[in-house]
Formats: sequence, C-alpha cells, structure tokens
Amino acid sequence: MSIIICPGIHEPGLTQNFVSKFKVNPVNLLVFPGEGLLTLSGFHIVQFLHQRLGSWKHQPVLFISFSAGVVGAIVAAYKWQLLGGQVKAFIAIDGWGVPLWGNFPIHRMSHDYFTHWSSSLLGSGQNNFYANPPVDHLEMWRSPQNVQGWDTDFSGEKSQYLTAAEFLHLLTKRYEEN
Repeated sequence: MSIIICPGIHEPGLTQNFVSKFKVNPVNLLVFPGEGLLTLSGFHIVQFLHQRLGSWKHQPVLFISFSAGVVGAIVAAYKWQLLGGQVKAFIAIDGWGVPLWGNFPIHRMSHDYFTHWSSSLLGSGQNNFYANPPVDHLEMWRSPQNVQGWDTDFSGEKSQYLTAAEFLHLLTKRYEEN
C-alpha cells in the first residue's frame, strides 16, 4: 500500500514537519509537491500518482489530506478509482465544508467539535476524530502528536481519548493489515 499526503495551502515546512512525525515506511510514502492552487487539482494529484506508481493497478493507495488539499485529494481518489486503481481509504484532516462520499472508507479529523459535527453533515466514515480541547486549525498538521481528542464511531459516540497522531497510526495500521 502507498500513502499519499496531499497538503493544503500553507507553508511547505508544515508538511515536512507532519511527515517527519508520521511513523510509516518511507518507501511507501508519497508527498504531493504541488503548492498553492495546485493542491486543489485532482488532475495533478492523479498525474503525480501515475508518475510515481506507474500502473493504475500497481498497489492500493491511502489518501491523507489537509485543509484545502482535501478538495484535490477527494477528486483524485475518485479519478484513481475510475481509472482502475484501488483506494484503500481516505483521511481528511480539517476539510471543513468539503463533501466526502465514496465507495471507499472515509475518515474525518477535525480541530474542534463544531467542525467535526458540521462536517459530518457532508459525509463521514465509521471512525472520526475531533480535538478536545479545541486547537488551532494548523496545529492538526503542525503537531498531531500534541493534539488530544476523541475517536468517534459512525453514530458519533466517543470511544477512546488519544492524540491525532495515534489516531492516524491506528488507521494506517488497520489498512496496511487488510
């Protein structure tokens, strides 16, 4: 499985910091290099995936996207699947206001309860995360290891208190094993 990181529109150093804290096999980790408005382009993300992975059916892909990057990433996930690729799962970190539906697992992570609740009206998955206490939007990307919050199930029930980094680790581990 390959993991593609789709950042938002922010300082590139934040993404480098996020990746450095993310504990996965670096061989399977791809970071979309687009900046600014390119983060909104599903076409460019798919093109990048194709250049890096070759075949559409090479291996399953797990998308992790942040903020405005959620827009381009969800379009790329749909296109990747339409072209014959497999989307293992889609994780949207603070993609407030972005509709998320698909025939692949979707998870939302939010910097506060209001964003968690209001975003779920536009689609969410079985397990989601929201920061408690609330944090600044960029903190979710800058320091997920410091963001405490709740893992919730589909009904919105709290199941465990953990960090955003731990939640991401649990999800990636789950999809690597399946």
